[in-house]
Amino acid sequence: MGMKRWQMRKNCALTPKQLLMFYVVLVCLSLIVATGFFLAGIWMISIFTALEICAVTIGFLIYSRHALDCETVEIEDKCLLVKKYIGHKETVYEFNTQWAKIEPPLKGSKTFNISQSQLRVELGQFIRHEQQIALIAQVRAHLG
Repeated sequence: MGMKRWQMRKNCALTPKQLLMFYVVLVCLSLIVATGFFLAGIWMISIFTALEICAVTIGFLIYSRHALDCETVEIEDKCLLVKKYIGHKETVYEFNTQWAKIEPPLKGSKTFNISQSQLRVELGQFIRHEQQIALIAQVRAHLG
């Protein structure tokens, strides 16, 4: 049996590269406007432009930190690997396919669990409930 892999990603409108391009254009446009006002003798606009650029930079840094978040489930032979990449931190959990259990999402819950003995991993935060049910069925077919 070959390796099976399922990946769940955030639905982000912009990739980090597109975000960087947008940020550079936005900063350049703000600086051009601020320079025009500065040359006209209205220097106060420069202060507000600096505040605007700082606020936009902080917002974009927070967005880009989580733009690549994902969860991956891999099954190869008797090994089930769960990889969670959240905020530039990767955590890997290893289960035995013979003993791992998938617990469907509880009513009102946005996630489901994969567990074995004392180890429990919460998954599915990036996909809809219907997609979770389909994923659980596909993974269960390769367990035990």
